[in-house]
Amino acid sequence: MTEQEKPAAFRPHGHDIATTLALLTRLPVRAKFNRTAQAVWAFPLAGLAVAVIAGAVATIAIWLSLGASLTAAFAIATGVIVTGAMHEDGLADSVDGLWGGWEKERRLEIMHDSRIGTYGVLALILAMLIRFSALSTVAHAGVIVSALLAAAMLSRAVIPFTMTLLPHARTDGLSVQTGRPPRRAAVLAAIIALVLSWIVVGFVPTVLAASSCVATGTIVGAVAKAKIGGQTGDILGATQLLCELAALVTFAALTT
Repeated sequence: MTEQEKPAAFRPHGHDIATTLALLTRLPVRAKFNRTAQAVWAFPLAGLAVAVIAGAVATIAIWLSLGASLTAAFAIATGVIVTGAMHEDGLADSVDGLWGGWEKERRLEIMHDSRIGTYGVLALILAMLIRFSALSTVAHAGVIVSALLAAAMLSRAVIPFTMTLLPHARTDGLSVQTGRPPRRAAVLAAIIALVLSWIVVGFVPTVLAASSCVATGTIVGAVAKAKIGGQTGDILGATQLLCELAALVTFAALTT
């Protein structure tokens, strides 16, 4: 391999943050998309932005003495609005496709269909119930904001590894357009998420929540590899949401 053929060394850029905000949220930002694969190191920071907004709404609900249930509900609604329900859509499409077809091509076809099926509806209902229950628990314990921040960052740090370790299951789509990120970008994303989570919730909760995210991401990746041969944008969205649920459940368990 000549010097010209060698890939450029990975270097994080400041405008990568705007790129990830444009990719993972509906926040109005001016972004460049000339290095989307390299920008994945900032995925946890995009999660941090979403969680800060949801946490602010939760804090207002707490100030208004609305109770743990309404605080959790408003935090969930805020997160869904800020992200445009991107990850929820990915979960519904993934579950519909992975369990709605018998062959890879049919599964991918179902996942590409914008209509939602029975599997997708049930998956969303269960996911929302788990999220609501976990956030209600941490809200009652007075730690909903820190739980939101840590879960959002840790769950989004799993996405770059899924993108790096699994091949593309199809030849088009958001995941293909983004490209496969450098492994160093994925490692940097993990370091950022772990350090910031440690600051927010402490060492032991971070280790336990991160472990649950890794386990969940590994399972989702293994299922996707077995059923469709790799990852898609929908799989990435489902991975984030399920990892976030795993982290929130871990935090909820630590408060009881």
